[in-house]
Amino acid sequence: MSQDLTQQWLDEIKTLKQQIVQLQQDKDAAWTSAEKWRQLYNTESEQRRTDAQMAQQTITSLKTEIQRLQGIDEPTLNDASTTDAIQQQVAQFASLEELQTKLVAFIKERDRLQLALKTEQENHAATRNSLTTALGDAIDSLTRERGKN
Repeated sequence: MSQDLTQQWLDEIKTLKQQIVQLQQDKDAAWTSAEKWRQLYNTESEQRRTDAQMAQQTITSLKTEIQRLQGIDEPTLNDASTTDAIQQQVAQFASLEELQTKLVAFIKERDRLQLALKTEQENHAATRNSLTTALGDAIDSLTRERGKN
């Protein structure tokens, strides 16, 4: 009977040793998996930081471009309150796409204003030429009238 009891204990110890080996293997596998996930997380977070930094650089350059297009560099618009107001407006954009959309609208408005200015300059030149011609004709007519008298 004592031999049966000893055999039971030996079998129980053997089973426990197998369970310990299995648990150690499971622990090692879990540790390896955790390390893999940690590495993936670190890689992903580094990529996100890089993307965020690039987006910030793009936003900064777009803000600069918007300021340039708005003529902020002009001395009359370079006072602190105007600059602060413009920077607050630019800071309100929630995303890069929203900022790009606004920039496209500003570029279109600038192009429209440039075209309107060019048209106005051409009309001014035509009016000046017409007035100069009319003035020349009037002087010629006056000179002829004086010459007849």
